[in-house]
Amino acid sequence: MACLTSFLVTATPSPQPSSSLPPLFSSAKPLKLISSNPLLLSSPDFSRSSFCLNEGLTIRRSAKPFSISAQKVSSVASVDPEPLRIMISGAPASGKGTQCEFITKKYGLVHISAGDLLREEVAAGSENGKRAKECMEKGQLVPNEIVVMMVKERLLKSDSQEKGWLLDGYPRSLSQSMALEELGIRPDLFILLDVSEEILVERVVGRRLDPVTGKIYHLKYSPPETEEIAARLIQRFDDTEEKVKLRLQTHHQNVKDVLSIYEDIIIKVDGNALKEDVFAQIDSALSGLVEQKGLQHPCGMYGA
Repeated sequence: MACLTSFLVTATPSPQPSSSLPPLFSSAKPLKLISSNPLLLSSPDFSRSSFCLNEGLTIRRSAKPFSISAQKVSSVASVDPEPLRIMISGAPASGKGTQCEFITKKYGLVHISAGDLLREEVAAGSENGKRAKECMEKGQLVPNEIVVMMVKERLLKSDSQEKGWLLDGYPRSLSQSMALEELGIRPDLFILLDVSEEILVERVVGRRLDPVTGKIYHLKYSPPETEEIAARLIQRFDDTEEKVKLRLQTHHQNVKDVLSIYEDIIIKVDGNALKEDVFAQIDSALSGLVEQKGLQHPCGMYGA
């Protein structure tokens, strides 16, 4: 049986046949071997040789005794492609939470929210959590370096490194962006949900919180399932038109600086559409990125 390989060998007679010659090459993983002078191995001496690229390459003793010396072997180790690293940003009520659910469900990324990290650190009583709590109790903003370190530590955990990550709503300022850049943390893609201010205000003002379950409803787009739930819904203090406009003003001021850092990897998504249509835009961009990085298609890993 003729086999074509990509390294150069010379066969010389062995002075004393041996009935138990060990394999010359044995590997648990596939090997890629390349040479500028490939050799077609069609001699009968190789008729009983075994080559298995899936289980590793093994060369066993042939019918006639011989010894092999590799004159020129150049090995290229296969390196697994890095997983996806995504940032998503948008104004309050732009739909980040909904889109993060869609993305993580299909692509299996680790969803990381700076706000959630902060609350978890405070609840756990960690050193960073204690410092953050002290600032919040004084009515002060939590220093950037504390939040940046929380985000960095979470991004470096094994699940984020293996599955990839989706950083939600962070960074929110130029200083935070620069801090991540200095740490070598940069996404493959920065998704910006672009929603008109009129729709944003409508979404925020219509939101209601169920104090029992913590679930967020919307009087128009996602009404409560029963009258009993509807009766106990409350409006959060910052979900008024006046307050949301102030928050939007702050967001617009900061987002321009953030976008200047990621302008070469930004995809702007029309967030005014239905949530399924918004995800279709995001999904198209992520699917292209998966192919570009040589990753397995997400349907094969996580289901459609």
